[in-house]
Amino acid sequence: MAHSKNRATDGKITYPPGVKEISDKISKEEMVRRLKMVVKTFMDMDQDSEEEKELYLNLALHLASDFFLKHPDKDVRLLVACCLADIFRIYAPEAPYTSPDKLKDIFMFITRQLKGLEDTKSAQFNRYFYLLENIAWVKSYNICFELEDSNEIFTQLYRTLFQVINNGHNQKVHMHMVDLMSSIVCEGDSVSQELLDTVLVNLVPAHKNLNKQAYDLAKALLKRTAQAIEPYITNFFNQVLMLGKTSVSDLSEHVFDLILELYNIDSHLLLSVLPQLEFKLKSNDNDERLQVVKLLAKMFGAKDSELASQNKPLWQCYLGRFNDIHVPVRLECVKFASHCLMNHPDLAKDLTEYLKVRSHDPEEAIRHDVIVSIVTASKKDLSLVNDHLLNFVRERTLDKRWRVRKEAMMGLAQIYKKYALQAEAGKEAAKQISWIKDKLLHIYYQNSIDDRLLVERIFAQYLVPHNLETTERMKCLYYLYATLDGNAVKALNEMWKCQNMLRHHVKDLLDLIKQPKSDSYNKAVFSKVMVITRNLPDPGKTQDFVKKLAQVLEEDEKVRKQLETLVSPSCSCKQAEVCVKEITKKLGSPKQPSNPFLEMVKFLLERIAPVHIDTESISALIKQVNKSIEGTADDEDEGVPTEQAIRAGLELLKVLSFTHPVSFHSAETFESLLGCLKMDDEKVAEAALQIFKNTGSKLEESFPHIKSVLLTVLQHKAKKGPPRQAKYAIHCIHAMFSNRDTHFAQIFEPLHKSLDTDNMEQLITPLTTLGHLAMLAPEQFAAPLKSLVANFIVKDLLMNDRIPGKKTTKLWVPDDEVSPETLAKIQGLKLMVRWLLGVKNNQSKSGNSTLRMLTAILSSDGDLTEQGKMGKPDMSRLRLAAGCAILRLAQEPCYHEIITLEQYQLCALVINDECYQVRQAFAQKLHKGLCRLRLPLEYLAVFTLCAKDPVKERRAHARQCLVKNINLRREYLKQHAAVSEKLISLLPEYVVPYAIHLLVHDPDYVKVQDIEQLKDIKEALWFVLEILMAKNENNSHAFIRKMVENIKQTKDGQCPDDPKINEKLYTVCDVAMNIVISKSTTYSLESPKDPVLPARYFTQPDKNFSNTKNYLPPEMKSFFTPGKPKAANVLGAVNKPLSATGKLQTKLSRMETISNASSNSNPSSPGRSKGRFAYNLDFFFHPRLESADVDHSENEDILMKSPSETEKPSRGRKRGAAANQDDKGQESKPKRGRKKAANTSTDDAEDQWGEDSSMAEATMETEDEQNSPPKRGRRGRPPKSAASKDEMPSKGRRGRRKTAPPADEENEEEQEEEEDDEDDAGSENMEVKPKGRRGREADTASDSVESTPQKRRGRPPKSQTAARKASGGRSRAAANQEEESEEEMGIAQQSEDEEDEAMDSSPKVNEKKKVISKPNY
Repeated sequence: MAHSKNRATDGKITYPPGVKEISDKISKEEMVRRLKMVVKTFMDMDQDSEEEKELYLNLALHLASDFFLKHPDKDVRLLVACCLADIFRIYAPEAPYTSPDKLKDIFMFITRQLKGLEDTKSAQFNRYFYLLENIAWVKSYNICFELEDSNEIFTQLYRTLFQVINNGHNQKVHMHMVDLMSSIVCEGDSVSQELLDTVLVNLVPAHKNLNKQAYDLAKALLKRTAQAIEPYITNFFNQVLMLGKTSVSDLSEHVFDLILELYNIDSHLLLSVLPQLEFKLKSNDNDERLQVVKLLAKMFGAKDSELASQNKPLWQCYLGRFNDIHVPVRLECVKFASHCLMNHPDLAKDLTEYLKVRSHDPEEAIRHDVIVSIVTASKKDLSLVNDHLLNFVRERTLDKRWRVRKEAMMGLAQIYKKYALQAEAGKEAAKQISWIKDKLLHIYYQNSIDDRLLVERIFAQYLVPHNLETTERMKCLYYLYATLDGNAVKALNEMWKCQNMLRHHVKDLLDLIKQPKSDSYNKAVFSKVMVITRNLPDPGKTQDFVKKLAQVLEEDEKVRKQLETLVSPSCSCKQAEVCVKEITKKLGSPKQPSNPFLEMVKFLLERIAPVHIDTESISALIKQVNKSIEGTADDEDEGVPTEQAIRAGLELLKVLSFTHPVSFHSAETFESLLGCLKMDDEKVAEAALQIFKNTGSKLEESFPHIKSVLLTVLQHKAKKGPPRQAKYAIHCIHAMFSNRDTHFAQIFEPLHKSLDTDNMEQLITPLTTLGHLAMLAPEQFAAPLKSLVANFIVKDLLMNDRIPGKKTTKLWVPDDEVSPETLAKIQGLKLMVRWLLGVKNNQSKSGNSTLRMLTAILSSDGDLTEQGKMGKPDMSRLRLAAGCAILRLAQEPCYHEIITLEQYQLCALVINDECYQVRQAFAQKLHKGLCRLRLPLEYLAVFTLCAKDPVKERRAHARQCLVKNINLRREYLKQHAAVSEKLISLLPEYVVPYAIHLLVHDPDYVKVQDIEQLKDIKEALWFVLEILMAKNENNSHAFIRKMVENIKQTKDGQCPDDPKINEKLYTVCDVAMNIVISKSTTYSLESPKDPVLPARYFTQPDKNFSNTKNYLPPEMKSFFTPGKPKAANVLGAVNKPLSATGKLQTKLSRMETISNASSNSNPSSPGRSKGRFAYNLDFFFHPRLESADVDHSENEDILMKSPSETEKPSRGRKRGAAANQDDKGQESKPKRGRKKAANTSTDDAEDQWGEDSSMAEATMETEDEQNSPPKRGRRGRPPKSAASKDEMPSKGRRGRRKTAPPADEENEEEQEEEEDDEDDAGSENMEVKPKGRRGREADTASDSVESTPQKRRGRPPKSQTAARKASGGRSRAAANQEEESEEEMGIAQQSEDEEDEAMDSSPKVNEKKKVISKPNY
C-alpha cells in the first residue's frame, strides 16, 4: 500500500494496455473509444487484484477530476460514471478519494448520470442499468455517511430515482433501486425529515396518481425498511399532530392521507401514531375531527383491515363520532358503514345501535345515507345485514322527507326482487325478507301522492315485473297475493281501484273533448282536469300541464286515438306498451331534455296503462288457479298451502273482476269459474259468485251453453245454499239474465210456501233470499211480501220466543253460540228493511210501522215480548240489528222524513249500549253511512254521546270518525261550490244544533244545575267542538257562536211548552258558548252568514224575546279554561274513500275503564299531553281497530288508576224511591230506551199490520216510570268503573279477508246489502283479552260486574265519591315519551272486514309509537 501511495505521488497515470492517454486534446469519439476500454478493464478487475489496484490508482484519481465530472458529452460522463462505480467496488471498503468535497462531487455526479435510466429505449440504457446495479450491489453511497453533506447527496439520489422510475422498467431495475435506497435507511444513523419527505411525497394521492411506479417504489422501500424508518415517521406525525408544528414539513397538510397509505403499506409503521388519532377524534376543531373520521373510515373499512380488533379503544372512540355534534362528521360515519358491513360483517353488531340512532337523525342527508349504506350492503350479500338493520330501512319508509322515504322504498324493492323474486340466496333469504312486500304496499295509504305513485311503480317493476312473460307474470302475482297480509291485500286492491278510477276519468275527458264547445263544455273539461290533477304529483304545477294535455288532445287526433286505445277496457298489455311509447315520443322534444310537461304525462300514463292485466293474463291466472285445484301446481314449493292459494286466487280474480271485467269474457274463464261454484269450500264459491255478478253482463248472449248450467246452480244456491251464497246468487241472476222476473218467481214461490218456524236453522237462508228478492223486485212480489211481513215475520217470528235463551251474565257470545231463532229474527228484520228500501215510498205507511217495531225492540232492550225468555247475548244482537236497521232506513229520504225525534234519539242511544260490541258495530255503521253522505247531518251528532264511553278506544274511534266526516264534508263543499243551497245538510258546523238538542234530551241529564251532569255535557260538546274549532275557516268560530246565540232565542221543537226542557236547552247553550269563548279569540267577530236552525228541532226565534240570562251555576266557570284547540292532526290517507265496515275485530292493549271526564280530552284539563300522537286511521277506513295499533287523541293522556280511582261519582238518579227522594220532587230520569215520547208498543206495530195479538197486550204492560222502578236491569252505558269481560272484543286475528265492492252509484244499494250480513258475523272476534297488569285489574273488576246484571246506565253510585276523593283524585297522565323518530309520518293500520267485498276498502297501517306511563301512587 505504501508502494501504491508512492506511485500515486509520482503523478504518473498508467492506462490499460492499448489505451492511450485520455485528455482534452483528443476528439470526443476517440475519448469515448478509449474510455470504453478503461471501463472494460475496471469491469474485469476484482477486489483481490492488489497490483492492478496500485497500477491504476492514479487513473482512478484522474477519472474523478473536474474535466471528466463536468464534461459536456453525456456518453463520456456515463462511461466515467461506470468507471467510478467499478473503482468504488474494486477499492472497497476504502475509496481512493479522501477529500469530502471530492466524494460529494463524485456521488452527485453519479446521481446525475442515473437520470439516464428514464429512457429505457436508449442505446446506452444497459450501461445506465450496469451503473445502477453496481452501486446498489456495492452499496457505494454508504461511504457518504461520514460526510457532512450526506443528507443532500441522499436526498438528491432519492429524488432522482423516484423521478426516473417508470412502467418501462423491469423488476430488476425496481429491485436495485430498492436495494440502493434501503441500504441508506437501514445502515445510516438517522433519516432526515427532508429525506423522509422525499419518500412520503410519493404516497400523497396527487403524486400517486401521476406516477404509480414511484408510489410502488416508495411502498416497497417502506416495507423493506419498516423497522428502521418507523421512529422517524412517528416523530414526524408527533410533531405535526400533537405539537402542531406544521412547518417541519411541506407534507404537514397531507398527514391524514399519509397515515392511510402507510397503514395500507404496513400497519407497524404506525404503531405509535394511532393512539394520537384517538386524541384527534376528540378535537374541538370540527374540520380536524372530520378529517380524522374520514381517515379512520378508510382504515377500518379496508377489506383486510384488522384495525378494529387490534385497536379496540380507537374503534370505540370512532363509533362515538356517530353521535358527533357536527353534521358532516356524522354523515361521514354513516357513509363508512356500508364498506364496513361489506368488508367486516363481524362489526355489524357494533354498528347496529349507532345506525339505529342515526336513522332518526334530524338531518335528512344522514337518514338518507343510513338507508343507502344498509341497502348497498344488503344488495351485495343479504347475510351481511341483520334484521335490525333492515328494520331501520323499514322505519324510514315513513320518514317525513320524500327523499328518504323514496330511498328506503326503492332499496327494499331492490332487495326483494333480488332475494325473493329471483331467489339469488335461496329460500331462507327469501323468507327473511318476505315482510318487504307487505310493508311496501302498506305505504300506499300515506297521504302523499308521491308515495302512492312510487308504490305503483315498485309493484310494476319489482314485486310483479311487468316485463315478465304472461304466464310467469301471473304466477308471480298469484303467489304474491296469496302470501300478502290482509292490509297489504287491501292496499293492492285499492291501488287497482284508484288506477281504474283514473282510467275512467281520462276516458271521460276524451269523451268530453269530442263534444261541441260551449260554456258547459269548458266547465265540464275544467272539472275533469281538476279531478285528474289531484291524482298526480304536485297538483299546483300539474294543473297547467293537464290543461295543456287536454288542448293537445283536442288538436292532435293521433295522440287522442292512442290514448283512447290505452284506456279502452279491451286494451292488451302489449298494446298499452306501444301506446305509451307513441304518446311519449309524440309529446317529447329532443331539444328539451328536461321537459316537465312530458314527465307529468309519463306519470299519468304510468298510472292508467294496463301493464299487468288483460284477457290473456286473466286466462293465465285462471289456469294457475285450476292447477292448484287439480293439485298440479307447485304451491308447497312456493310456501303456500294449496287451500290458501285457491282462496287467494279466487279473491284476486274477484278484485280484478271489478277493475277489469271485460278481460273475463272468455268461455275458458267462465267454465273454470263454474267449476269453482261446485266446490265444497264456501269462500271459493262465494268469490266465484261475485265474479260472475261483476263480469257476466254479456254472458247470456255470448255464452248460452254456460248460461243454462249456471242458472241451475244459482237457483240451487238461492234456495238451499249458505246465506251469503244465496244472496250473491240472487244478485247474479239480477245482473246477468234478461228474464229475471221468471227466474225470481221460480225461487220466490217455493221458498215463500216452505217457510216454517219449527226449524229455525232451515229458515235463515230462505229469509236471506227473500229479503234480497224483496229489495230487487219489490213490485213483482208486492202483495205476497206485505202478507209475509205482516203474518210471518212480525206475528210468527218476531212476536214469539219459542226456545228460552241460555241464562248468562255475558252480553255477547260468538256467532256459533247465537241461537238459530235469534239469527232468524235478525234476518226477518233485515227482510223488512230490504223490502222498504226496494219500495222506496211510504204510501202504505209500512215505514211507520216498521220504525215503531224497531224502536219497540230498542225500548224493550231487545226482548220484544218482554217474557224474559231471551238471553242477554240474543237481546244484544237484536238491539244492534234494530239500531242498524233504523240507520239503513234513515239513508232513504222518504223514510228519514218519518223518523220522529224520539225515534232518532232512541236510535242514537245505541251508541251508548251497555254491550261493547253493540256500541262498536253501531258506530261503524253510523260512520259508514255518514262518509257516503247518505245519512243526514244530524246523525253525525250521535258521536258526541261517545264522549261518555268508558273504553278509551271507543272514544278515540268516535273522535276519528268525527274528524274524518268533518274533513270529508269540508272537502266536498270545496269541490262542489254549486251545492251551497244544501249548506245546512253538509256544512260540518251545522252539527252543533243537533248535538245540543241531543244532549238536552239525554236521559242522563236530569238535574238542570247539577255540576257533575253539566261537566258531562261540557265533555260531550267539547268532543265535537274541539275538532270543529281546530281550524277557523271562514270565521267559523263566530258562526258557531252566532248559531248558539240564535238557539238560545228559540224553544225546544220537541217539547216547546216544557219549561224544564227549555231551561236545559239554554243551559246547554251556555255551556257551548263558554267553550267557544274560552277557546277562541275570534268568536266576537261578525258571523260570515246568519245560521239557519233546523225547524224540527227548534221553534222560530221570538223577536220580542231576548234571552241574555246566564243559566250556568257559578261553580262551572272554573271548568272553562282558555286555550287554543289542538288541530285534528289526522295522518295517513284520511281523504281516501272509506272502506266497508262490518263486524268488529278488536284487541285492546289495555282496559280503559275511567270516565272521559277524568281524562284530558276536555277544555279544562290542566295536564294536556305534550306529546305528538299519530291518530289511528283504522277508525276511518274500517273502524274496527286493533288496539296494539291504537294511538291516542292529542287531547287524551293515558291514565293508569288503581281500581278505587276508576270509580266516578254518580250523575244520574237512583232507582226507585231512593231516587225520588234524591231528586226532591224533580221528574225522574226516564229509563234508557224507554222515554215517554218514544214509548212504542208492539201493539201499535201490530195494528198497522191488521193483526190482534195477545203478545201485543203483554208488550203494553209498561210501568209508571215516574213513580216505580223497573222490574229488571235496563240497557244503557256500561259502568265506567269496569267493563265486563264478556263484552270486550277479542284479540283480532291477523290475516287477509274479503273486502267490499266500490260504492259506485249503480251498485251502492247492492253494496249496502253486503253490510247487512255483517251484523251477525264474526262475533267471536269481538272479545277482548286484556293484557298485562292493566288487563288483570280489568278482569278483577269485570268479574264483579259480570256477576251482577246491570241495573243502571253504568255510572257507579254516589257512595263511591268519598273513596275516589280519598284516593287522591285524578292521577296525572304519564308523559308521552317520543323516540328520536319525529320524522316518521303517521300511518294507521286497518283490520279487515270478513263480510265485505274487495273494492271498497281503504286500510291503514299504523306504525306504533311508544307511550310509557306510570301510575301516580
